[in-house]
Amino acid sequence: MKTELDKDMLSFEEFRSSVLKDYRTAIVSREASLLGRREVLTGKAKFGIFGDGKEVVQVALSRYFQNGDFRSGYYRDQTFMFATGMSTIESFFSQLYADTNPAHDTVSSGRNMVCHYGTPNINENGEWLPLADMKNTSADIAPTGGQMPRALGLAFASKQFRNNPALQHEKFASLSRNGNEVCFATIGDAATSEGHFWEVMNAAAVLQVPLAVFVWDDGYGISVPTRKQTTKGSISEALSGFQKEAGTNGMDIYTLRGWDYQEMCEVFEHAIQKIRDTHTPALFHVKEITQPQGHSTSGSHERYKTQQRLQWEREHDCLRKMKEWIIDNGISDEETLNNIQAEAKETVKTARKKAWHKYQEPLRQQAEEAVKLLSHIQTGNSKADETITEIKNFLQSNKSPLIKDSLIAVSKTLSVHQKYGIVNKELAHYYESLKQKWHNVYDRNLMDEGPKSAMLVKENTPAYSNDAKSVNGFEVLNKYFDLLFKTNERVVAFGEDVGHIGDVNQGFAGLQQKHGEMRVFDTGIRELSIIGKGIGLALRGLRPIAEIQYLDYLLYGLEPLSDDVATLHYRTDGRQSCPVIVRTRGHRLEGMFHSGSPMGMVINSLRGMHVCVPRDMTQAIGMYNTLLKSNDPGLVIECLNGYRLKEKMPENLLDITIALGVPEVIREGTDITIVSYGSILRIIEKAANRLEYLGYSCEVIDVRTLLPFDINHTIVESLKKTSRILFVDEDVPGGAAAYMFNKVIEEQEGYKYLDVKPGTLTAKAHRPAYASDGDYFSKPNIEDVVEMVSSMMKE
Repeated sequence: MKTELDKDMLSFEEFRSSVLKDYRTAIVSREASLLGRREVLTGKAKFGIFGDGKEVVQVALSRYFQNGDFRSGYYRDQTFMFATGMSTIESFFSQLYADTNPAHDTVSSGRNMVCHYGTPNINENGEWLPLADMKNTSADIAPTGGQMPRALGLAFASKQFRNNPALQHEKFASLSRNGNEVCFATIGDAATSEGHFWEVMNAAAVLQVPLAVFVWDDGYGISVPTRKQTTKGSISEALSGFQKEAGTNGMDIYTLRGWDYQEMCEVFEHAIQKIRDTHTPALFHVKEITQPQGHSTSGSHERYKTQQRLQWEREHDCLRKMKEWIIDNGISDEETLNNIQAEAKETVKTARKKAWHKYQEPLRQQAEEAVKLLSHIQTGNSKADETITEIKNFLQSNKSPLIKDSLIAVSKTLSVHQKYGIVNKELAHYYESLKQKWHNVYDRNLMDEGPKSAMLVKENTPAYSNDAKSVNGFEVLNKYFDLLFKTNERVVAFGEDVGHIGDVNQGFAGLQQKHGEMRVFDTGIRELSIIGKGIGLALRGLRPIAEIQYLDYLLYGLEPLSDDVATLHYRTDGRQSCPVIVRTRGHRLEGMFHSGSPMGMVINSLRGMHVCVPRDMTQAIGMYNTLLKSNDPGLVIECLNGYRLKEKMPENLLDITIALGVPEVIREGTDITIVSYGSILRIIEKAANRLEYLGYSCEVIDVRTLLPFDINHTIVESLKKTSRILFVDEDVPGGAAAYMFNKVIEEQEGYKYLDVKPGTLTAKAHRPAYASDGDYFSKPNIEDVVEMVSSMMKE
């Protein structure tokens, strides 16, 4: 494939037009940055972080970004987004103003700050869009390096589509063209110091996936120079050992100058085609980039850059250098280029004006409506009317009102009414309806709310034949996963020791041999990359089961789950889904790093995911099936000590489903309600047997999922009967037990039905000791439950 800049392939006019189009895009993008900063400094916008100085490299790069490719980038890529048509100037300003109208801010509906991009991967019904026919970008997050884990997964998906026999079918053609898609990952030079970057680069080099990583090197990480960030002051030199050589894995490494348009086009053309053809990853270290406006609107780079550096940046500004190149090569003249700049200014001003009007008009109308309503209030009390007039006039004088200004004015007016004993039902109704309307705007789409919501999946219980065998729990799982791989080509499973030995607890035993190394496979010891691989595969329409060997190790992969997966559907206002399933195991066993139950940490980090806590493997299967019927992401935590406990083998493994958020009463009783989940339920049931001997009837409830939690208020219904409640948990004090307590006693108003103080019984503040008695003294045991219930019954 010849580069578009090869004059032998184009007429001069075509060549000239192509170059000037890139120059125009670069100029427009710079003008957007300049005007965007001004909007922040004049108070129309809150914060600005822009891609000035990176324009020329990004227009050059955009030439080689094809349909089906994915971008996984960060907040400096506006020029690339404009050049590829994945964003517009007007949408850029709508996002800068945080316009909540999804038709205006087409990326996040006011939920993410400017220059954080994303394109839809699903339609309104939750069906996958034809990603192979589109230019795609995964939704950006701000944490530096956070784009890297998912970038690995997006690239790895191409390897799956090319090499996985189960995906060699026409029905997957809308998702991939034989794995030809490249993931373009962009990152600032300073962020290459993050562990995310190093882990992902190693994984990509080992796996040989089509990942193109572009490092924008402007010499600083905010105020800290590169020499204090990176070994040898150069990421390409630091990574030189990764260079691929004959007969080895590894990656290609290129160094480029961010102002040399011709050089970059020539290198990108060859290099990206090689990535596309061979799946050899590459690093592009793009140096000598400038940052004309500094890091962001929060500060000035003149504070930490020398005058010599600032002068160098002016001389090497990429727009200036591109203009010089165009003139020196006779492609165009200065007058034409000056006209392009003048036109660009007007284009950007017009787009800004339109975006501002669209953003402000409904807010002004809302304020005018509130003012009109307040103007008609006559209480007959002169002091009250005077105060209300002041409130109305203050709102009316606000030239750029927000919705909250209208709500505050109405709320203050209602407070005046309350003070003077005045009832105004119309105003109170207006306030509540306006508040609810805008809560709906800001609260929607934390999880999928369409037909692909996991919450729509109904319960389907296990069915057993008369001669159903009792087998080990892991055997139930193993048979299920075998059937799953036979019937759902999109499912892949991976993690540490998952492939060859079938996971440490044998859930996948023998399945790699049956279904192939592209369906069930091992990974290195790199939890962050395991999660990233799952994210990328899920974003591209596959159904990954990413295994973290022990729940304690989830900490290594928690950042992308919390910042990326859990926020994705919300921060894109429902435009992107990531139905990754994370499988892990925890709770009671041995040792402080193999028997953790940090559920308080998990549920408060993963709002936006379903957190499933099955008590046995049959329940876990029902949860997997439910999640696989939806577009929602989920975490399934199997019981570490349950794999060799006996369970009957169901005959409807693929049809079992669990209704998420619906607890199950596993033992009926009349005296006290005991609420828990997972492994400790077996402890509780044994304690309940002893308590029954003492004359106490315990009702035991398995919550089954912590997110969502008891959506039908099953636990309160039990509490109405027993008037006593105990929450038992293996987490630390104040962890998941406190969460359940809050949900039932406060939110569900369970306090109304209590005869005695509600109780929580948790593990100790320390982690469980490895000693033989460590579990007994570290986590709740049978005697603890018996003693606490007996005490509560005597109150």
